[in-house]
Amino acid sequence: MNIVFAIVVLGVMGGVFGLLLAVASKAFYVEKDERLEPITEALPGANCGGCGFSGCGAYAQAIIDGKASVGLCAVGGKAVNDEIAAIMGVEAMETERKVALVKCRGYSATKKGLYDGISDCAAALRLAGNGPNNCPHGCMGFGNCTKVCPTGAIAVVNGVARVDHEKCVGCMACRDACPKGIIQEVPYSQDIVVACSSTERGAALRKYCDIGCIGCRLCEKTCEHDAIHVVDNLARIDYTKCVSCSACAEKCPRHLIADCNMWNDFNIVEAKAR
Repeated sequence: MNIVFAIVVLGVMGGVFGLLLAVASKAFYVEKDERLEPITEALPGANCGGCGFSGCGAYAQAIIDGKASVGLCAVGGKAVNDEIAAIMGVEAMETERKVALVKCRGYSATKKGLYDGISDCAAALRLAGNGPNNCPHGCMGFGNCTKVCPTGAIAVVNGVARVDHEKCVGCMACRDACPKGIIQEVPYSQDIVVACSSTERGAALRKYCDIGCIGCRLCEKTCEHDAIHVVDNLARIDYTKCVSCSACAEKCPRHLIADCNMWNDFNIVEAKAR
């Protein structure tokens, strides 16, 4: 009799709890936009963060909520953005392709000493002040950036990180991983770059690097478009004015300013510098 009673009680309790859950599911139901799933499926699933959101799912939800524009997916490119625009019934926002640039050419920078610690840029930076190289602004070459790149677009070549712009999707995960902050976003189409981050005066820079910018201003004087200026002893390009004429690159006595759109250009220019 006790067993039967217990079974009845459990059955009644189960029914009551089930009813409560059913009521709760109705009361707290959040209507799901039917466009969310196809948008999420259209996105490449790289979760690189290049759109400014934590992942593809978050970006899809932001589009639905009206918090993000269609056209921010660098990995998917125009095809994906057009597909999402069709789902949303809008026109995709035209976005300029951006890629990463490592602002350092310092394969010849002198060393403070032999670093034999953890192969990690942040660890070397803490242990050796500004790192094992004498240049306080240069790449240390331990590859923190290469470990986070979702497309394999960045590699350490001759001790310095280099970006293959044909593979780079502009997610800038490498920039966030660099403890020295020498990786920046540049327009893919505007391919003239200054691959140096040193703000030291020329005389000081020459003591540890024979490639870096010495702030001579020859590039500034040569440019007919007012697109390059030396600020804090470092040549900087205003990409809103640059027309990629290469006049500054041809004039640079350090062969530092170069066309960076192709993977092998660094090797070509560095060979000339030698």
